[in-house]
Amino acid sequence: MTSRHLVTTFAAAAVLAACAQTPQPAPAPAAGSAAAGQDDIGQRLARYRSVRLTTDLSKLTPNERRMIPLLIDAAREMDAIFWMQTYAGSRDSLMARITDARMRQYVDLNYGPWDRLENDQAFVPGVGAKPEGSNLYPRGMTKAEFDAEVARGGARADSLKGLYTLVRRDPAGRLMAVPYHVAFQEPLRRASARLREAAALAEDPGLRRYLELRAQALLTDDFQPSDLAWMDMKNNTLDIVIGPIETYEDALYGYKAANESYVLIKDQEWSRRLPQPRRRPLVLPAEGDAVRDRGEAPRPVAADEGVERAERVGARAP
Repeated sequence: MTSRHLVTTFAAAAVLAACAQTPQPAPAPAAGSAAAGQDDIGQRLARYRSVRLTTDLSKLTPNERRMIPLLIDAAREMDAIFWMQTYAGSRDSLMARITDARMRQYVDLNYGPWDRLENDQAFVPGVGAKPEGSNLYPRGMTKAEFDAEVARGGARADSLKGLYTLVRRDPAGRLMAVPYHVAFQEPLRRASARLREAAALAEDPGLRRYLELRAQALLTDDFQPSDLAWMDMKNNTLDIVIGPIETYEDALYGYKAANESYVLIKDQEWSRRLPQPRRRPLVLPAEGDAVRDRGEAPRPVAADEGVERAERVGARAP
């Protein structure tokens, strides 16, 4: 699959987590500095507040309450993978060289030594500029080198541009693609196992099917079946978004998805209060490029037919 389209649900959801960090207005640190001083780190930290997120667990079934720790364990594995995708060195080694506790806290908030609220400005002494491709591409790789390899075409070029691959160098120094399920095998194996345990407890058939398919997808990088299963869920109270999804971390090309996760509990009462979306006509070209090639105007397509066509196109996507 070369692209992913996630449908926005109309369910009100409460994110389940111990706490979250929310940026707050505060004086911005001086721009352009290579690294932050102690006073500067204090100013940067002042822009965040710890917010405890809670929800009413009394409405959950015993099985749902047992599922929550399993889902959170799976989500934590995505946290570790994101560190590896964004920072080329060892997180532990980076933390060990930092003596200021506040700076260590700020590194944790930013998943690395670059300030995400300051255009990825380095704030740890001795750290250079953040690579545009994060740790998704090898250090020292130029766009000209990558483009030349991709220009050769074929399956190798597709894998180098793949949504779920890292670009590395083989022993001869040539660029090669490493699938995520190989590069992050151990954390993905642990996350998959937790999702399967949660699936065994799931009482909602749609949620159970999604968790089973997502657990398999983490081990194969074939995410489309689980994406479709996620969109098919209607009555689940628990939810988890997990895996490589957004491509913002790849500022070099926007090809590579980074791992993330959210564990959610739907507020079913408020969900029922939300107005139902109205069905509106959808206009799609009848045959895509073939219509334009014949010089014909696209005909209007009914909403139901459009959905069916989109599903057929999705099923054919590589």
